[in-house]
Amino acid sequence: MDEKPTCDLCGKTFTTEKSLKIHHRIHTGERPYECDQCGKTFTREHSLKAHQRIHTGETPYECDKCGKTLTTSASLKTHQRIHTGERPYVCGQCGKTYSQMCNLQTHLRTHRGERPFFCDQCGKTFTRMDHLRRHRRRHTGERPYECDQCGKTFTRLNHLVRHPTHPQWRKAI
Repeated sequence: MDEKPTCDLCGKTFTTEKSLKIHHRIHTGERPYECDQCGKTFTREHSLKAHQRIHTGETPYECDKCGKTLTTSASLKTHQRIHTGERPYVCGQCGKTYSQMCNLQTHLRTHRGERPFFCDQCGKTFTRMDHLRRHRRRHTGERPYECDQCGKTFTRLNHLVRHPTHPQWRKAI
């Protein structure tokens, strides 16, 4: 019986030598594939190709339920959980479930009391980067969401959507 290739640094085994070589990049930090548009680097060629779709706007994966198109097959699979209701990631402390692992990891910060994102102007801390970005608008006065009906601006998208002259709001009535 053939022995599987094994990483001498962490002991992980692989089915091919090529897979082991790619894995070694985790330990060496090697990122040989670079985006010619923005300079971001990757350990795998397919990751670079998927990233480049951000620049080209290509969205080759389409949801058969709602028609939404996405840049990767993995993002399509995650998206489809909206339709199936699948929530495979479970918090071991409170039982709350999530459709994406990253959302569970963010949730776990609440149990651990972690608030790694902080405002450099007032010191307020947050569990999520998007909450910090939204908070910073209080200091900058930025109001990026504008009603195309009346011109009123908002700091949050959900405030625009529930605005009485917004088309989405009228559909809900």
